[in-house]
Amino acid sequence: MKQNLKACGQALVTAIINALLALALMLLLEFAISGSFQIAEAYVWAVAVIGLVIFFAQFWRQRHLCRDDNPDQYENERTT
Repeated sequence: MKQNLKACGQALVTAIINALLALALMLLLEFAISGSFQIAEAYVWAVAVIGLVIFFAQFWRQRHLCRDDNPDQYENERTT
């Protein structure tokens, strides 16, 4: 359980940072094209999708990395 929380926290931080960077890039391009910082609804949906995809991918990856940090506990969970 502790490993899942650790993986979830790390995945959440990674997803938020990447989603904010994606939003900043979209706003920068919007400003370069139109000259204003208007956040369209499509940008909000795109950032949400990007954040969710990165979160689930990182959670899956971090969960396996956290399990590899303590192989004895993983073996105990498998056999019990």
